[in-house]
Amino acid sequence: MPQPLHYTPLEKIIVSKPADRIRWISRRCSGKQVLDLGAMDETAFAQKRNSGNWLHEEIAKCAKRVVGLDSSSMLPDDGLKTADNACIRRGDIFDLAAFLEREKFTPDTVVAGELIEHIDNPLAFLRLFRSLDILRGAEFVFSTPNATALHNALIGLFGRESTHQDHLCIFSFKTLSTLMRRAGYDDWTITPYHSDFVEMKSRNRGLRGQLVTGGEAAIRAAERAFPLLSFGYIVVTRI
Repeated sequence: MPQPLHYTPLEKIIVSKPADRIRWISRRCSGKQVLDLGAMDETAFAQKRNSGNWLHEEIAKCAKRVVGLDSSSMLPDDGLKTADNACIRRGDIFDLAAFLEREKFTPDTVVAGELIEHIDNPLAFLRLFRSLDILRGAEFVFSTPNATALHNALIGLFGRESTHQDHLCIFSFKTLSTLMRRAGYDDWTITPYHSDFVEMKSRNRGLRGQLVTGGEAAIRAAERAFPLLSFGYIVVTRI
């Protein structure tokens, strides 16, 4: 059961130590039929293939079958085959029932990695899954950045903010709990995940690259000590 919250400023929030987001989610998909929403990951797509940093690709390594759904214009009309057991189709996630009917696909697990912060109406997004009989009983796993992340607080001291241009909202532990409750879910867990400056490390070499790597290590150490300051959260529930 989720932790009871009173929404007072000084109440203690209990969370685990931060996990590695991609490895943690991939393990939950082992041997499963997985629906991967927002699978394309346009950001640094070419660099992430075969690097261990693309969630869809890592899920495909251990899942029975993976069907991705994404609205990206980078996808060809007939979809993209990403592995022998995986593909990504172009489509609208809010037309999910019709998509699953066309694919003749009933997932055991639904994954939405770093997607909900791009959605116009996150509450409608979460309620959508509960309205579909075909998803009844499936596990639902999604991840999203943390509104109280340490790295953003630190660079904020210097008048800066790290946010993707397509992000429409950002969540904390308590706002995620509120969303889950209002969307009709009864039971869920929220696990922090640690910082991973993949793109910054890929863009910086030499001394600057070493500084980025060192900064990442220092922030991860602080996140282990203070998990509520972690880079983001992974939410797991049952539809």
